[in-house]
Amino acid sequence: MRNKMRIVVWIVMLIGGGISSIIIDIHFFRSLFFSYIFHIITFLPGILLLFFVLMVSRNTGRLLASLGREGNIPRMETNRLVTSHIYGCMRHPMHFGLLFFPLSFALLLGSPFFIFVLSPLEMVFMVIMIKLIEEKELIKKFGEDYIQYMKRVPMFSLKISCLKLLFKPYSERFFDC
Repeated sequence: MRNKMRIVVWIVMLIGGGISSIIIDIHFFRSLFFSYIFHIITFLPGILLLFFVLMVSRNTGRLLASLGREGNIPRMETNRLVTSHIYGCMRHPMHFGLLFFPLSFALLLGSPFFIFVLSPLEMVFMVIMIKLIEEKELIKKFGEDYIQYMKRVPMFSLKISCLKLLFKPYSERFFDC
């Protein structure tokens, strides 16, 4: 139920953000929104960023599905704390990738308001929700182990070595990291 609600929030943010941004763009940024050059310029970065988001989600999701599940539990649930591979660099690598989904969607849509105003606000909202909701749920689920993990590993990391791990597909050979 919890995961379904989060998906609904995502859909509302993206569709609602897209529709409201288009309305605002038509009224206030008309010349830029209707410029085919602007759309061409934003489309390629949007595609590349979407590729990044999907790759990170796939790689981290497969890792969690393999290492974070023990026994017969519902899909998209975990019952083991994963601290290896990319999870040794940052606590929320999947969320790190997903943070860029609103921006990639905005770039593909070619909406100036969505690109420069709404997607950054949605990204901040997501970080706040991770901190206030997700982290509390994980502390409740994993207790002191997660608290110690929080002390050792940052929420997100921009270290090149960590960013490279985001792009490596799940494989046993990467567990030495």
